[in-house]
Amino acid sequence: MAFRTVYSDPLSRSIFKKFVVMLCSLLTSMYLLHCLADRCSSMPTPVKASSQVVGFFASELQDLMSLRRKRLLKKWTTESKVRLSYESADDNKRISKDSRFDDTDKRQVLYEPGPQVDSDSENRELSRDIQLSLDDIVSSKRLSHRFTVKTGSTGKLSPLGEGRKELPQALIIGVKKGGTRALLEFLRVHPDIRAVGAEPHFFDRNYENGLEWYRELMPKTLEGQITMEKTPSYFVTREAPARISAMSRDTKLIVVVRDPITRAISDYTQTLSKNPKIPTFESLTFKNRTTGLIDTSWSAIQIGIYAKHLDNWLEYFPMGQILFVSGERLISDPAGELGRVQDFLGLKRIITDKHFYFNQTKGFPCLKKAEGSSKPHCLGKTKGRTHPNIHPEVVQRLRDFYRPFNMKFYQMTGRMFGWDD
Repeated sequence: MAFRTVYSDPLSRSIFKKFVVMLCSLLTSMYLLHCLADRCSSMPTPVKASSQVVGFFASELQDLMSLRRKRLLKKWTTESKVRLSYESADDNKRISKDSRFDDTDKRQVLYEPGPQVDSDSENRELSRDIQLSLDDIVSSKRLSHRFTVKTGSTGKLSPLGEGRKELPQALIIGVKKGGTRALLEFLRVHPDIRAVGAEPHFFDRNYENGLEWYRELMPKTLEGQITMEKTPSYFVTREAPARISAMSRDTKLIVVVRDPITRAISDYTQTLSKNPKIPTFESLTFKNRTTGLIDTSWSAIQIGIYAKHLDNWLEYFPMGQILFVSGERLISDPAGELGRVQDFLGLKRIITDKHFYFNQTKGFPCLKKAEGSSKPHCLGKTKGRTHPNIHPEVVQRLRDFYRPFNMKFYQMTGRMFGWDD
């Protein structure tokens, strides 16, 4: 009744209408202010409705803001990629590759926030955890390795430094009794070369075991280091070039070659030390001693026909990916030959004359300091054996046999090795 009386009065009716208009304007302004404030926010944060907004408008505002926060959080966690780099002043070494590395930047450790959630409280907790994780990486004084952190990719944060196993980028593929062991031991002094000590024989004897089996034999390497192995029998294995090419066409190949006659005698000497009852060198060299026909089926003779084996490799690799090291110069000038190898591998010339001394007893150079040691190191007693005396006529017959093959080999490699002087 009172309402009808007030409303029937023209003055009261006018005041009431003005009050309603002002109230609607006020609520509309507050709604717009909250929407603008939410739109300008760059990160999803807990937002509370004003205590002055009540009723229907407060409920609608809360719902809209909640949807906005969820959308921003989802977009931020799935699309943003934050990269932070941290490097300790006490550790200047480059970190290793890791199974969590990105293909485009192998120095990155990848981190991904957890799966998307619907609850506002869980969203806020997720945002706080991510921020704390990033802040911890930047501010922690306990870290001693360089880190790069990325959000939005697969993986978890973990310190690195120990490296990972890689398939070899370079191989010493031959030749037997040419000086491959000496070359490998010398190269292992270089800090950017990591090599297997034992011969894996993967591409000739163990290929059926697969590349992962082969990889597990390799030492762990850091980024920038080269993984190597040596198996001299690869050079004379017919299937080896195709198999290595299938692993990587970019593999660099090193062949240590030596005067094929001296190499054959050294090969025989090694076999003789294991089996003293084998026939003489002369009897194994010839099919018929009277006619002087050389028995090329004997492996000691066959290995020295370098040009024939090289033809097989050139079907799969260009000459620019193969380096030939002189076994003779590896003894007379080890630093010079090692310099060529380091250049070939794209490494700084760290191994120099200062690393070697000549051992008069063994008759070849030794290292002043071996890998991981401060003591001088020479190859074992199985190296540098005394060769048996071979009749000069046999040596000359072999010289005549190898000459045309040597000439072809010089032409193919563009280097004179001086075996026919």
